[in-house]
Amino acid sequence: MALRGPAGLGPGCRRPLDEAVAAAEGREAPGVLAAGGAPEDEEEDDGRGRGLLRWDGFSAWLHCVCVVGFDLELGQAVEVIYPQHSKLTDKEKTNICYLSFPDSNSGCLGDTQFCFRFRQSSGRRVSLHCLLDQFDKDLPVYLKKDPAYFYGYVYFRQVRDKTLKRGYFQKSLVLISKLPYIHFFHTVLKQIAPEYFEKSEPYLEAACNDVDRWPAPVPGKTLHLPIMGVVMKVRIPTCHDKPGTTQIVQFTQQADTNISVILPTVHEVDLFRCFCPVFLHSQMLWELVLLGEPLVVMAPSPSESSETVLALVNCISPLKYFSDFRPYFTIHDSEFKEYTTRTQAPPSVILGVTNPFFAKTLQHWPHIIRIGDLKPTGEIPKQVKVKKLKNLKTLDSKPGVYTSYKPYLNRDEEIIKQLQKERYVASLMPLQKSISPWKSPPQLRQFLPEEFMKTLEKTGPQLTSRIKGDWIGLYRHFLKSPNFDGWFKIRRKEMTQKLEALHLEALCEEDLLLWIQKHTEVETVDLVLKLKNKLLQADREHLPVKPDTMEKLRTHIDAIILALPEDLQGILLKTGMT
Repeated sequence: MALRGPAGLGPGCRRPLDEAVAAAEGREAPGVLAAGGAPEDEEEDDGRGRGLLRWDGFSAWLHCVCVVGFDLELGQAVEVIYPQHSKLTDKEKTNICYLSFPDSNSGCLGDTQFCFRFRQSSGRRVSLHCLLDQFDKDLPVYLKKDPAYFYGYVYFRQVRDKTLKRGYFQKSLVLISKLPYIHFFHTVLKQIAPEYFEKSEPYLEAACNDVDRWPAPVPGKTLHLPIMGVVMKVRIPTCHDKPGTTQIVQFTQQADTNISVILPTVHEVDLFRCFCPVFLHSQMLWELVLLGEPLVVMAPSPSESSETVLALVNCISPLKYFSDFRPYFTIHDSEFKEYTTRTQAPPSVILGVTNPFFAKTLQHWPHIIRIGDLKPTGEIPKQVKVKKLKNLKTLDSKPGVYTSYKPYLNRDEEIIKQLQKERYVASLMPLQKSISPWKSPPQLRQFLPEEFMKTLEKTGPQLTSRIKGDWIGLYRHFLKSPNFDGWFKIRRKEMTQKLEALHLEALCEEDLLLWIQKHTEVETVDLVLKLKNKLLQADREHLPVKPDTMEKLRTHIDAIILALPEDLQGILLKTGMT
């Protein structure tokens, strides 16, 4: 039985491990002025030919590492935050404290791994790493970071210890990151957490120093990541990858003799294992997630809770789930009142819970999944039934899917394929022949739901899919969901950027020197400034423009400037792209 008490945060929740370890190594701690006056975090060469600030490499992967322990007087408390200069608000630290320990009813003896997600405090400045912003554009939409949320990856240990007054050793090592790389960070914790519990803080600093020397998380590149004597080989997917495939080489080659761990995925969970108890209802659950319906998973431990919630979120991939989701949610969470109020309809959110209190608090929710212990991969558990909500009274109720929802589609023996991008949305794009280099790019046509629904009658999936049911009703409901809204905003942005790129290509094909012969100097200067702004926009917004198009445009600009009088040449050559 897990033991816990009221959580608290004492004033000395950070230990000065930086100073202690730094003193042993004969140097100053990070951020502290050394005798010569140079700060530890000054720019240094990382050995890869580029200058980096101290901890830039670490910050590309992690926000910080926390150690959460149990204090008899304070309850759960953050004992260590590393690097020590990492910023967390009191509210964020409180959330981390409660979310890093299982509920007392979970009975998690031994080692337990799970994941949680929490809001970044609104009162703190959003801090985004520039490298992450740069690489975010190449990620699949479902792996792009959400600046408003942190992930917490937990390795919790609870073992009997007669030397302690409580009789148990209870501690969690927690990685806090913006990156949703669940499988990767769980693997990292498996490598370092057991030894950390034996060797304590100097070991933790050494592990963080290894992370600081990692290459940046560039999508599409095979990365070798050494940590505490182990080398992991990973590849972060790109938006150009075919869904459901992995590009990483599985075979050990001569150059890979030092590789200890090869990860075929950085983010995916075992969908089959998580859905095994509800496999017969996976199509219905897919509909509920797709439509952004309020959904709660009641599980016996944070491991089962977080794995199942993450599996639900991933099941609509390559679509992104745009609503909030909490793999592990407690009664102490800062959003507890917001998400459990009865004064309004339950929000579009997926919650994973383990506390029996939620069986009563959330009994008004329309869709509840009650699961038992997840079986090892390969074992097929007894399939749960769909039951009426009124039959769910406590968390001890039998496993099942408690809902009155009637699926739009008939059940198929295989897991349903994801919805594809529809032809109607592509039709909103203006024809390429309507793009003129001397006019602003044409606007996209407005999306009209009823017009779209009419196209489904002749082109919808009901005509070709072996899965029968109310496809029209499913689409009509989906169009009102946050998942469609989020997907359409991204799709609209992609099409708008494509129009801008086509406009640039049209400009490059024009004889601009001939054009300036027919126009005044004022008009020519105005053209140069507009072309420079186009270049800046293409770079800033990452427009899908071919490299040779950009080079052609720069050549055009230079040629136009050289055709002007010398006084104007000097002014325009000095004028940056504003």
